[in-house]
Amino acid sequence: MTKPTEEEALKAVRTLLAFTGDDPDREGLIETPDRVVRAYKEFYAGYEVDPEEILSKTFEEVEGYDEMVIVKNIRVESHCEHHMVPILGMGHIGYIPNKRVVGISKLARIVDVFGKRLQTQETMTAQIADTINKVLQPKGVGVIIDAAHQCMTTRGIHKTETSTVTSRMLGDFRDPATRTEFLNLVQSDKN
Repeated sequence: MTKPTEEEALKAVRTLLAFTGDDPDREGLIETPDRVVRAYKEFYAGYEVDPEEILSKTFEEVEGYDEMVIVKNIRVESHCEHHMVPILGMGHIGYIPNKRVVGISKLARIVDVFGKRLQTQETMTAQIADTINKVLQPKGVGVIIDAAHQCMTTRGIHKTETSTVTSRMLGDFRDPATRTEFLNLVQSDKN
């Protein structure tokens, strides 16, 4: 597939504005195609980034640390591949190092890379966990995403209080005790 040009994208937005029944030439909408195209570049920037490269720099000087590393409450911003509306929520990532660790900000960046693509939450959860597992080769990985889907809250069935929770547990996180420890730590408050 050949990626459309920016000019083609601008024309497509004008067509969608007209499809809504509004006038793309009215004052308030004149600059909308440009704004939408710029927003799409930001919303879908994940297609331009190699997630494995983000995790490639690791640290082996960990003084034998071999317990869980967890980064929780990572803001998830994605777009549903079925309706192209936002998926908004929180992600939690845990892993058990195998002689090396990665900078914790890299884990949040992995969420952003996969979030900035058209997604289903199930696929995004699996992609995050599988990439961490492949690159870091830890003893185990756990990923949980809890998010609201605007395709359910702002259209269709209008269930505004719903959220969807997905998880992927690999390696040691499949052990019931490790899974329970991870879930308890993710759910614990900082108070």
